[in-house]
Amino acid sequence: MSAYLKIDHVGKTFSRGASETEVLADITLAVDKGEYVSIIGHSGCGKSTLLNIVAGLTPATTGGVLLEDREVNSPGPDRAVVFQNHSLLPWLTVYDNVRLAVDKVFSGSKSRAERHDWTMHNLDLVQMGHARDKRPAEVSGGMKQRVGIARALAMEPKVLLLDEPFGALDALTRAHLQDSVMVLHQKLQNTVMMITHDVDEAVLLSDRIVMMTNGPAAKIGEVLDVALARPRKRLELAANPTYLKCRQRVLEFLYERHRFVEAA
Repeated sequence: MSAYLKIDHVGKTFSRGASETEVLADITLAVDKGEYVSIIGHSGCGKSTLLNIVAGLTPATTGGVLLEDREVNSPGPDRAVVFQNHSLLPWLTVYDNVRLAVDKVFSGSKSRAERHDWTMHNLDLVQMGHARDKRPAEVSGGMKQRVGIARALAMEPKVLLLDEPFGALDALTRAHLQDSVMVLHQKLQNTVMMITHDVDEAVLLSDRIVMMTNGPAAKIGEVLDVALARPRKRLELAANPTYLKCRQRVLEFLYERHRFVEAA
């Protein structure tokens, strides 16, 4: 049985004049439907480049990406991206930012009333229905990210791609959003690939953690299974032996790589 999402021997080289930089080398990864996979590694290891290749925003130099056995070679609504920067249109309301995506994807399949209901459904999923008439400048950073997640979910993507979606938020807001994403994943059973620098975040949210070697020519160094039952509760996991073991292994990997860089 083939994987739901398959990254197949992907390599990426950027050229600038006569100079070439190999960012990714021979990345192969299979992701099952409904799985939550985090990609972690030091800055410059090509995590975001890999995510952009899966999103169809950047072409691979070698290899390719298959989603349900179809080649990914351009952006599409089946792969929705949430960036660290919320990327909302400041002149539109919270409602209209989400409705824009709904109209784009469902204008031919849902009536106007159905598109309204679907927009509100997704705002309610992220607890932002009450702020539907506010503009981005009138809501907090965490609320902006909730709207960005609602907009992505409203497209009914086959894969949700998260590029450090909580990286610019304060610790308390970040924790609340992580909990919200866990609840959404449990409820929707969607397939998620997330880029993160945060070890605790990766262990808390993921089914598997993909650890990247340092760039250039970064590879997958190790893939760690996170054998924690769902639903997960942050406070209960604080002393959980499996949680602590997974956290320790990721930290060991990252520190080993850091020492390697210092010695080079």
